[in-house]
Amino acid sequence: MQETFSFALGLGFLLGLKHATEADHLMAVTTIVSEHRSVWRSALVGALWGAGHTASLLIAGVIVILLQIAIPQRIATMLEFAVALMIIFLGGRVLFALLRKRQRVHVHSHKHDGEAHTHLHFHNQTDAHQIAPPNQSHDQPHSTQIGWRPLIVGMIHGLAGSAALTLLILTEVMRGGSMALGFAYLLIFGIGSIGGMLLMSAVISVPFVLTATRFERVHLPIQIIAGIGSVLFGIYYAWEILHEA
Repeated sequence: MQETFSFALGLGFLLGLKHATEADHLMAVTTIVSEHRSVWRSALVGALWGAGHTASLLIAGVIVILLQIAIPQRIATMLEFAVALMIIFLGGRVLFALLRKRQRVHVHSHKHDGEAHTHLHFHNQTDAHQIAPPNQSHDQPHSTQIGWRPLIVGMIHGLAGSAALTLLILTEVMRGGSMALGFAYLLIFGIGSIGGMLLMSAVISVPFVLTATRFERVHLPIQIIAGIGSVLFGIYYAWEILHEA
C-alpha cells in the first residue's frame, strides 16, 4: 500500500512537471512574459499560472472524487476551445499594445530606385529621424505589474485540455486507492505544474530580458513575433478542436 501511494504521488509530480511544458500553456505564458523585463517577475508569472491551474484542478477534483463522476467530453471540448480563444486574445492584446500605443513602431514609407516601399519601422534611441509626435507616456513597452492575468489564464487551463485527462487518471487512482490518495495526487500534480511553469517562464523570459536591456532594436520585433505566433497558434488550436469535435 505504501509503495502504491509513493508511486502515485511520484507519478503525479512528474506529470505535473510535464504538463507545464505543453505547447498551449507555454504559448499563453510567453505572451504575458514578453511584457516583463525581469526574470524573477517572469518566474512569478509562471508560478501564478501554476497556482491558478492547481486551484481549478483541485476544485474539479473534489467534485470528481466526492460525486464519483467524470467530466463530460462535451464540456472538456468547450473548455479547450475557450483556451484557444484565450490564446488568440492574449496574442492580439500584445500586438495591439505594441503597434497601436507604442510610438517606436509605425508604418514607414520611402522610395528606393524610383519605387515606393512601405514597411513597419522599429525605432531605437539611435534612429536618425524623430518620432512625431513624441509621447513619453507610451515609451515603456514593458509591464511593471503582474496582476491577475496569469492566475486566471492558469485557472482556465486547469479545466481544459490534458487537465481533463488528468481527472480521468485520477479516477483510475481512486479505483485502487482512497479519497486521501486522490486528493494527495491532485495536490502533488499541482505542485509539479507550479514548479515546471515557474522554471519554464524564467527560461522563456531570458531573450526578452536580454534584448530589452542590451539589444533594444531586436526587443520589439521578437515581442511582435511572440504576439503573432500566439494568434496563429490559437487559430490552429481552435481549428484542431473543431475538427475533432
